Amino acid sequence: MRIYLRILMVIAALSLGTLFFFPMWKIYLEAPQYPEGLELHIWINKLGGSSDHVLQNFNILNHYIGMEAIHPDSFAELKYMPYIVIFFMMTGVLAGILGKRKLVLYWVILLAIAGAAGIADFYLWLHKFGTNLDPEAPIKVPGMTYIPPLLGHKALLNFNALSLPAWGSLGIFLAIVIGGLVYLLSRRKTYFT
Repeated sequence: MRIYLRILMVIAALSLGTLFFFPMWKIYLEAPQYPEGLELHIWINKLGGSSDHVLQNFNILNHYIGMEAIHPDSFAELKYMPYIVIFFMMTGVLAGILGKRKLVLYWVILLAIAGAAGIADFYLWLHKFGTNLDPEAPIKVPGMTYIPPLLGHKALLNFNALSLPAWGSLGIFLAIVIGGLVYLLSRRKTYFT
């Protein structure tokens, strides 16, 4: 494989490093109690927010509608996701160094599958928290669930929720696009292996 394609593949793999510096996802919540809004950040290894008390404030609001409290320790995924990202970074760099077209293809496919599995897992989190409600909650609306949106905006009673990818997700997107581009460009030349 030509040297510039190998370099591009290494860049694709290293772009996953953005996940260690920026959150993957953000959930914004507006409520009458918090007109300035609350911003929950989901990182690959922790939950945080725009201020130190965001998670506590989310849990206070969730209590009123019967959602269980959100605790970072409840999510095993936050413990092993950094290792998965490091694995993809290392194998992507290796694919770039070796310059094998098929390795690049397998890497891109596996990364896309891992990304899709992560989104599915995130949806299951949202579904679990939004439907497993305490029947003794102060605010009860028969038949109402409070599943926050996976992507986009949703009104939940007097709450407005907005869920969007954050800067860390850009690294995953770039890794898949650049890796796919490396594979496609390498197919055009007969002298690639």
